[in-house]
Amino acid sequence: MWKYDPVLFSRLLTELTLTFHIIYATIGVGVPLMIAIAQWVGIRKNDEHYILLARRWTRGFVITVAVGVVTGTAIGLQLSLLWPNFMQLAGQAISLPLFMETFAFFFEAIFLGIYLYTWDRFENQKKHLLLLIPVAIGSSASAMFITMVNAFMNTPQGFELKDGVITNIEPLVAMFNPAMPTKVAHVLTTAYMTSAFVLASIAAWHLMRGNRHVYHKKALHLTMKTAFIFSLASALVGDLSGKFLAEYQPEKLAAAEWHFETSTHAPLVLFGTLDENNNVKNAIEIPYALSILAHNHPGAEVKGLNEFPEDEIPPLYIHYLFDVMVTIGILLTMVSAVYWLGKQRKWKFIMNKWFLALLVTTGPLAMLAIEAGWYFTEVGRQPWILRGYMKTAEAATSSGHVDTMLVAFSILYLILGIASVTVLINMFRKNPVEKELAERSREREVVSQ
Repeated sequence: MWKYDPVLFSRLLTELTLTFHIIYATIGVGVPLMIAIAQWVGIRKNDEHYILLARRWTRGFVITVAVGVVTGTAIGLQLSLLWPNFMQLAGQAISLPLFMETFAFFFEAIFLGIYLYTWDRFENQKKHLLLLIPVAIGSSASAMFITMVNAFMNTPQGFELKDGVITNIEPLVAMFNPAMPTKVAHVLTTAYMTSAFVLASIAAWHLMRGNRHVYHKKALHLTMKTAFIFSLASALVGDLSGKFLAEYQPEKLAAAEWHFETSTHAPLVLFGTLDENNNVKNAIEIPYALSILAHNHPGAEVKGLNEFPEDEIPPLYIHYLFDVMVTIGILLTMVSAVYWLGKQRKWKFIMNKWFLALLVTTGPLAMLAIEAGWYFTEVGRQPWILRGYMKTAEAATSSGHVDTMLVAFSILYLILGIASVTVLINMFRKNPVEKELAERSREREVVSQ
């Protein structure tokens, strides 16, 4: 007989909200930087195509920000409604970064409004570009502060727990916890990388469909070059994240790699399956790679799951989430490297339909890697919501209406998703590049007369 479980439904609703929000949040963090780069290149080269890139990307960015505000508000609401015991315990410790995240958003929104209003109002475009810098800083700062909260949940510090109550809170110590540097760096670099790949996918789509306008070629070159740089940065930060896990969350690393027994010269396990005795089958093993990832030495000892209590071991399916994230990251780095090298060597195949079709997939694949990474982060912390202090089941609400909330928010996200995609498609379909370039050319002629 089916039994209502508020913990299960709270997990599902939080998972749904984060899954939907992270799409818009990632674009919201990465696209302002891409707009700034495009406008800067346009000013430096006196190239109208790059200026138009910045203008069109800004219009699309505004739509994603609007949806991100709704989903971000939902997350804040659900933290209190679905996880009241967690907020009661840790709310005071995380209140400062939560406040700073809100402040950073308003900082970004104010300057975004001014930036939009002042298009073509400056004779010197460099002054207009200066207005975009606070937007880019605000969006990245917003991501940084909210990631600090997540980092705190993984490595809580800066307080004392007495009789179930947090006391002697040091907000800055709580914010700058051991997980913060790698988590913030990973969130930012992957957001920049993913946004670049998403924009590259759009340019590649137009080129693949036969629109070989130089605007799309420049857009593809700019975005793929930027994506390659940040894919390398993401790989470097990913390596540092592995070393962080080995020191602070060894059970998570062991579960991600199906590393059951503590050993030296540990291999990195990719894909595969587990039998009923937790023996790894049909996997790809890279000798010594896990020891190198964890401690930079092929003979280093890596803790196995045998070292931890059974009720504190994360779900073993996070292995597949880790594999998806890493595999896609490697693939995207290779594809962007081939494009960059092909551009340098003037290889013709990089503009062939089959390669452009491959480039079209990079945006969705990058977003899939983002989703897998966040699932890995959250599921890999289980059974804890505040590692070492409170388990997820202890933090959840006992309300009998979470299932109703799940249905309501599912409908809301479906409407928001369809509406935002429809608006974006119609916005750019009714204003093709050729039309906008012609209009701006006529405007310049009128001004010059």
